[in-house]
Amino acid sequence: MDTAASTLRKRPPPVKTGSNGAAAGHRWGGGHGGEAPGEPVSPSARLVEDFYIVVVIGLATPVNLPVARAGIEAQLARYPRFRSIQVKDGQGQPRWVRTTVNLDHHIIYPELDAAAVAADPDMAVEDYVASLSTRPMDETRPLWEFHVLDFPTSEAAATTAIRVHHSLGDGMSLLTLLMACTRSAADPTRLPAMPPPPARTGPIYAKPRPPASAGAMAFAAWVWSYAVLAWHTVVDVAGFFATILFLRDPHTPFKRVNHGENQRKRIVHRSLSLDDVKFVKNAMSCTVNDVLVGVTYAALSRYYFRKTGDADTSKEIRVRSILLVNLRPTTSLHACVNMIESGKENDVKWGNELGFIILPFHIGLHDDPLQYVRKAKKIVDRKKSSLEVVFTHLAAEIILRIFGLKAAAAIFHRMISHTTISFSNMIGPVEQVEFCGHPVVFIAPSGYGPPEALTVNYQSYVNTIKVNLAVDEAQFPDSHQLLDDFAESLRLIRDAASSLGKNHRNG
Repeated sequence: MDTAASTLRKRPPPVKTGSNGAAAGHRWGGGHGGEAPGEPVSPSARLVEDFYIVVVIGLATPVNLPVARAGIEAQLARYPRFRSIQVKDGQGQPRWVRTTVNLDHHIIYPELDAAAVAADPDMAVEDYVASLSTRPMDETRPLWEFHVLDFPTSEAAATTAIRVHHSLGDGMSLLTLLMACTRSAADPTRLPAMPPPPARTGPIYAKPRPPASAGAMAFAAWVWSYAVLAWHTVVDVAGFFATILFLRDPHTPFKRVNHGENQRKRIVHRSLSLDDVKFVKNAMSCTVNDVLVGVTYAALSRYYFRKTGDADTSKEIRVRSILLVNLRPTTSLHACVNMIESGKENDVKWGNELGFIILPFHIGLHDDPLQYVRKAKKIVDRKKSSLEVVFTHLAAEIILRIFGLKAAAAIFHRMISHTTISFSNMIGPVEQVEFCGHPVVFIAPSGYGPPEALTVNYQSYVNTIKVNLAVDEAQFPDSHQLLDDFAESLRLIRDAASSLGKNHRNG
């Protein structure tokens, strides 16, 4: 693996860099008939300058490079962000400026140790993806790469690892972009089928005003819901600032030990049954997200008590997770493709307008596995009744404007380092897709950069859901055992939900 790391970046940069950080050939008000300045880099994007998204995609066939290259050039490389670099203007503010994309700089075939690949191809892929977390990207080029690992593993005939800088967009918008480059495997002429959108309209916290016929009590309850919303927002915003100033999570095996070091991240994943998750959801009248948060509670609890050997199984430890939420409206898959095909790809809006939610995670042992899901539902429902994400987004922008990037980044880093985990859950296609002409077996998004030892991402695809963990490998040498805890926790919760249904029928 060290050979791959040393040979990956031996090519010279394609352009020279000027004293102002701009790539040579890009000048304000010059060239192309006095080209207008590019779009400013958003404040949120500037705060995540050390964050990267990595999407590991398993393919059902070996890679056909000409086909893949043509697909990337025709689809992905057409997006403005994917053919732009960040350049500082005369006031020192970064802007997006178009540049020429050379696919030879973005499609990478690493040279791996043949003996290591033959001995354990799964570990060869895992080791190579982990090595990406220790190397920066070349900022004189658009900040995305396709790493092609064209050999079979236990799950796929070939694997691609897509590395994208977080400033190009958040996980959800980038996943939508990737899905816009796919087609249904059953019918390559159409886009893949996605889950139906939520039935609600408007913000998640907004309750519809009752009709006059509902009476005074219904109207009073509606008004009261907004009073509760205001109170919850005050509490959450106070917690946000307390976290920045002094409030730290307790030390646990999940808390990062060395915040000052650039730890190598190992990204591991495991397939879970989406049908089992939906079974629990229906049995407990909750959401898929509630179930996944509950499974995470249970898995971390199993790992904690095994790792520490703590004999006090009655104790409960409260840690917190950071959820990054993009407030920019996400363009739907079909709308995105329609804009591209009509020549309006510039109208596709990507990027980051980030707010934060601090979500409590409870570590403890329960005789009833369903208690983890009940607790998760209660906490998630409470967070839905708050404007925390809006206020944290505004606070981040104000801090950036008043104190500057360096101070804002330090505050952002401090907030994350005072919590324990990053968590996300994303929805994928409900049928198998082809990506640039290659059938996709699995999609496993994750990332690295936040100063946390553990990041948990869920991604659904067809009838499975991937749990993806990005861990500091020195702190989690047993990361596959932690994956086992996720799988076993879902099994126990599913079995308990099945028994719950039997008890209701027998009652």
